[in-house]
Amino acid sequence: MHKTMIGLVKENRGPGAVLKEVPVPAVGPDEVLVKVMTSSICGTDVHIYNWDAWAQKSVTAGYVFGHEFAGIVVEIGSAVTDVSIGDHVSAEGHMVCGKCRPCRTGNSHVCLNTRSFGITAPGCFAEYALVKADNVIHNRLDLPFELACLQDPLGNAVQTVLSGDIVGKSVAVIGAGLIGLMSIAVAKACGASRVIAVDVNPYRLDMARQMGADVVIDSSVVKLSEAIRNHTAGEGAEVVLEMSGHPEAIRESMIAAAHAGRISLLGIPTREVPLDMGQIIFKGLRLEGITGRRMYQTWYQLKGLLDSGALHLERLVTHTFTLDRYEEAFELMRQGRCGKIIFLHDFVSRGEMGGNASRDVYQELPL
Repeated sequence: MHKTMIGLVKENRGPGAVLKEVPVPAVGPDEVLVKVMTSSICGTDVHIYNWDAWAQKSVTAGYVFGHEFAGIVVEIGSAVTDVSIGDHVSAEGHMVCGKCRPCRTGNSHVCLNTRSFGITAPGCFAEYALVKADNVIHNRLDLPFELACLQDPLGNAVQTVLSGDIVGKSVAVIGAGLIGLMSIAVAKACGASRVIAVDVNPYRLDMARQMGADVVIDSSVVKLSEAIRNHTAGEGAEVVLEMSGHPEAIRESMIAAAHAGRISLLGIPTREVPLDMGQIIFKGLRLEGITGRRMYQTWYQLKGLLDSGALHLERLVTHTFTLDRYEEAFELMRQGRCGKIIFLHDFVSRGEMGGNASRDVYQELPL
């Protein structure tokens, strides 16, 4: 194995990234080395690439970033017993201490000492990724790498949707980004009565329809809360999934929610959000903050949903790129002119990092 590899590095505390040679990570006793076959761009990666206010206070620069991937184990540490060379894997991105009060009470997804793969620790936009063996998620050998790398964000969607009752309820998904689109599919698969998708991007609203939304609302032309109430007999949505992080959308979600409704907040605001506390108190709303996936309950749930065939995640994948074309890929993400973007790492060869065109893969994934 080469001692160096090609990686996409958040080199400086500022916008952009650099593709460069970096050392292949050394494997510790409780770790495994994975040859990355595919990775995908998350909204969090866009925050990091843009270096916005959230990234400035949350991200450690100098590392390979990226946290959504699938690959093949090529080396295991001396103390690893439940992972083998050749296994197809992804990974839970939260590396937790196992000793703090949240960890010891079944809430390790909010561990007080969390290190985050690709955010505060080296990630997967590279030829190889180093993963704690305890964090390894085994994948079926027949699960395409292009879909296997989507399980991390799918877990966010599953945790957001299933953080409260969903069966038979009206659901508003505010923000039809990639996790919002996944949430539409999950909500429908889990028995929501009606799913309303809200965004300002016509491209994403069209994708929301493809993922199963019953109603789509362009909040640039109508008031979000009024439109949702109009589609829920004036009562508001019983479940609101706030995926945008936009301050005004968050405030409007409080108005759009039905009395005694649930609001699950996944979107990351880039600035402070003043709230009307009266909306929360007098309507009896329940607010749920969502970070990552419950470890490891959510992984079992999402794998069951994938096995059911009800989610059709292939509809989300619109472009694939080689890693050297990261600037084009991130620009597409910033403009919202795409669905999920996949990096194909098997095309990245040392000394030959050249222009593999993006392609539409709707018909090409072996499903």
